[in-house]
Parts: sequence; C-alpha cells; structure tokens
Amino acid sequence: MEADKIKDSIKRAAQDLFRKFGYHKTSVNEIAKKAKIAKATIYKYFDSKEAVLHSLLMDYIRVSVDELIHVTTPEMDEEEHLRNLIMKTCRLSYTVCNEFIGWEFIRESANSQEFLKNLSNELEDLLVLSFTQLTHIRKHETYQQRLRFLIKCSKSIVFSFAFTSVSDADVRKNFVSFQKEILPYLVKAAITV
Repeated sequence: MEADKIKDSIKRAAQDLFRKFGYHKTSVNEIAKKAKIAKATIYKYFDSKEAVLHSLLMDYIRVSVDELIHVTTPEMDEEEHLRNLIMKTCRLSYTVCNEFIGWEFIRESANSQEFLKNLSNELEDLLVLSFTQLTHIRKHETYQQRLRFLIKCSKSIVFSFAFTSVSDADVRKNFVSFQKEILPYLVKAAITV
C-alpha cells in the first residue's frame, strides 16, 4: 500500500510541474523535491521522467475515455455519437499536449513526437475497444476497421493542425473547421456499410 502512495505522490508532483512549466522544463530533481522524496526513489518506481509522464497520461486518458464512451444522450444516433466521440477525443489529445507536454517541446523534439505517436496509438486502441464493447454498437471486424480508420484520420488531421498552427486561436479555428467541414464526411464513410 505504501508503494501506491509513493507512486501517486510522484505522479501528482509531476502533473503539477508539467502543467506549470511543461514536460521539457521539469527535471526529475524538481519532481522529487515537490513529492518530498529522494530522486532515487523516483527511479525505484519509474524508469525515467518519460515513464512518469506516460503513467500519468494513461491514468488521465483512461478516466477521460471512460467518460467519453459512457456519457451519451439516449436520443443520439450512431453517427452523432461518433462525431461527438471524435471531437471529444481530439480535445483530449489537445489537452494532453497543451497541459502536460508543451507545444514548443513537441514541435522541436523528435522524441516527443514519437512518444505522442505511441500514446496516440494506445488511445486509439482504448477507444476502439471501449466503443465496440457498448452493447448497441455493431461488433464485426469490418466495422472495427472502419472505426479505427476514422480515429486515425481524425488524429492525423488534428495533430497536423496542432503542429502547424502558430497560435492557440489558429488551433481553435482549425478544430471548428475540422468539426464542420471534414468530420461529418469521415463519420459517414466509417459507418456506411
């Protein structure tokens, strides 16, 4: 039980510092100091600062995905539900980048882009699994492939917006454009059998 408390303390300290200063500008020493533990203790529970970030983000994503999947209104049809799910997922991805990692580091670091790609793939797997577990959703393999295609396309488009946008206002404008002009066609293609 003590180990869980220490890990939680490390993650809380890291989350506060990542949000305040960004991943790149936060050191393991600062995390240890904020968590009131020795630096070596962090390495007892996590292999690296990246492993702390990954654990923190996966916790955040699991909770968020559960909320995304299970918060629906009964009058929503499948197409509308998918559109809402994709937009919420895009916002979740944006929040992860904006609040935990920092855009400058993401744009400048090949390591962070690879990390985001892997994290994004895990998010995709979690979404497809969660979405197809709903009882009213079709479960055949072709549908899952189409759903995965929809998520991949959406991720690619949204990340390209984020990497190429100059300001937060540009990112928001691109999100609105994606939501109104691109997403309806992607969803229609994914659910049409």
